[in-house]
Amino acid sequence: MPLGPHGRSSSAANARTVPATAWTYKLHPPLRSHPPRLLPSSPMTWKPLTFFVVALAGWMNRQQQDAIEYLRTENRILREKLGHKRIILNESQKRRLATAAMKLGRDLLRQCGTLFSPDTLIRWHRWLVARKYDGSSKCGPKPKKANSVRKLVLRMAKQNPSWGYGHIHGELKGLGYDVSWQTVRRIMLEHGLLPDPDKPYKTTWKTFLQSHWNSICACDFFTVEAWGLKGLTRYLVFFVIELATRKVEIVGIHADPCEMQMTQWARNLTDPDNGFLQDKRILIHDRGPLYTKKFRETLRAAGVRALKLPKMAPNLNPHAERFVLAIKSECLDKMILFGEKHIRYVISEYVEHYLRERPHRVLGHRIIESKTPMPTDGPVKCRERLGGLLKMYYRRVA
Repeated sequence: MPLGPHGRSSSAANARTVPATAWTYKLHPPLRSHPPRLLPSSPMTWKPLTFFVVALAGWMNRQQQDAIEYLRTENRILREKLGHKRIILNESQKRRLATAAMKLGRDLLRQCGTLFSPDTLIRWHRWLVARKYDGSSKCGPKPKKANSVRKLVLRMAKQNPSWGYGHIHGELKGLGYDVSWQTVRRIMLEHGLLPDPDKPYKTTWKTFLQSHWNSICACDFFTVEAWGLKGLTRYLVFFVIELATRKVEIVGIHADPCEMQMTQWARNLTDPDNGFLQDKRILIHDRGPLYTKKFRETLRAAGVRALKLPKMAPNLNPHAERFVLAIKSECLDKMILFGEKHIRYVISEYVEHYLRERPHRVLGHRIIESKTPMPTDGPVKCRERLGGLLKMYYRRVA
């Protein structure tokens, strides 16, 4: 056996030089690890609608990014053309720009390459906030007349966004207020209510409908099942409702209406003496096959435009749908009808109750055709229709 440098065997020396990790491995062999079990995964389902929505969102995002990049480049070029020239804005322009800048934040403003630095925009915003709570210029309560003029100017400006200070000044002069146009302009400037010259005024749907409310009517059909000699028969009821007053007219009831019948109903509606549409200009209807070309031409000849609704959009004719729900839930669904004559009697009784006895919440709980005000004194009585199915409570005049 060969000896080492200190008189020991080389095998013992080699055994001492073995690293501790090797001895550890020999003494404590690693445990066998089992491979993880994989849970069965559900097969991927193909959803065309989800794919279409994601693709549309990606396309819109790309279009918006391109538009933003164009505006950034345009701002940089404009800054290069201006150089070190200072852009002076008035108070109203600073307010509009600071209000829009606070929605973006400092970091995003730096990326946009705006004409003004983010610190400038934020400083304007802080100045506006501080001015809101600055009471140093208040020397006491303002006169009542000045407060009333200010409130009236703000009210007119908010209710009529397209009006300028000249129009409002004319309205105030007509009401008897002795105020100059400079005062009206200053009030609108302080509250940022002057119309933006770069932003054209757009009419809202609420304003559009209110301006045409008294000229719009809507029509629709609803079905009624009645027993007859041939069994159960379905009848179609054609009605027209006035949107402003909720007044309803039953135009006709027929088991199988045709184009000739629809044309005759159109003539009855546009009769110059007592037609329901004699003062109307628009008639809303759905895309049913009964609204034929000849039916629309008959209405157009009398000055009424037949406005066809989009496909699968019943919510665009809610007033007619609400009347159908009311007449069915309050009357027709609670009765068994026999023949066309019975249908006409029941519907006429309900329409009479609907127009002259039933209060309507949308009209402030008023009756549509109430000729005389309801008395507030006297005994309470009940008027019944259809055997007590429809009731109306009133006070008998003493």
